[in-house]
Amino acid sequence: MMEGTAGVSGRRDADESLLDDPDALAERDPGGMLRFTASAGAQVRESAALTAETNLTALADDGRPRAVVIAGIGTAGRTGDVLATVAGPRCPVPVIPHRSAGVPGWVGAADVVIAVSASGRSPEALGAAEAAHRRGARLVAVGAPDSQLQAAAERARAPFIPVPRRAPARASLWALTVPVLLAARTLGLVKVNEADLAETAARLDADADRCRATAESFVNPAKSLALGLAGSIPIVWGSSPLATVAARRFGDTLSANARYPVVSGALGEAGRGRVGLLDGVFGGLAEGMRDIFADQEEPEAEGTRLRLVLLRDGGLNAEDDADEPLAVEERRADAVQTLAERRGVRCDVVTAEGGSALERLASLVAVPDFASVYLALAHGLDPMAVPAITEMKELANQ
Repeated sequence: MMEGTAGVSGRRDADESLLDDPDALAERDPGGMLRFTASAGAQVRESAALTAETNLTALADDGRPRAVVIAGIGTAGRTGDVLATVAGPRCPVPVIPHRSAGVPGWVGAADVVIAVSASGRSPEALGAAEAAHRRGARLVAVGAPDSQLQAAAERARAPFIPVPRRAPARASLWALTVPVLLAARTLGLVKVNEADLAETAARLDADADRCRATAESFVNPAKSLALGLAGSIPIVWGSSPLATVAARRFGDTLSANARYPVVSGALGEAGRGRVGLLDGVFGGLAEGMRDIFADQEEPEAEGTRLRLVLLRDGGLNAEDDADEPLAVEERRADAVQTLAERRGVRCDVVTAEGGSALERLASLVAVPDFASVYLALAHGLDPMAVPAITEMKELANQ
């Protein structure tokens, strides 16, 4: 172990043996990030119950809105991406994630604003709730109970869905997402039924069991993925809009939990330029410069390389309206795997499974979520405590 500046401790190279030592994992995860990650299925069930206890009927009294704005930042902001993707191209109104303070200038009485904050005190969600109230827009708030956001919702006489706080917020993706989806269902914008929620929760439970700390690396997909990424520069691309949400989520957790720099986004966008990374100094060029006589057991032998993670979603129904035909997405995914192989860039593939859009999203999120935690632990980093985040908040609030 070594210590860097600002008291940050860890190791430069990942300790692969540590991942197969459950006691050591528990010792290095004092905040319980693995436990929080394993609670994803329980979060779905808990939030569905809490939303059912909230009276949302008034939300639909004024009929279909002109647009829905989901206001929040970080993990709260991702809930808007999930809603937009699950609602799909057939959604009758625009669904707009908004990550800045306040709301867009056009928001008015014809619109709905969903303000989301795990802590209940983010400036973005609070500003959105207050702006929605001033402009006469319908408001729903989702966040920690007994918080500033709940108080803002009460002032506006708007429904508030309490979500028990888990710190940090990135451990609460599913707890925050389900109320947003169910509020949108009340408005007639998305088809998410109880069976979808139950199957999604079951999928998350099953993946948590597969990725549990006591499962050894050779049978644990999250540990295997983490070890493959160790020491690399990860590129995470999603083959479809739904898979792209999962790819960006993996980028979030790799950065926050494991402190890895990562490129994430849509495979379609990558094909317009970023796929060139595979040719660069960390991709194919590095392979061409490799010393074939170097000792491959030495960590410095190959240097830092790209590692591609491709999240593939075959879709539920090829006849559905979509931004792009399914066949195009599949050919593009096949092509980028071939490009990576030709350049010596290793590629991990996670393929969506499930009978609903929400369950398929869960199948693409669960294993990568665990992998980001295991990668942090392999480097001796506490995935829960990120000193730079704390310091930035302190400096920004001076």
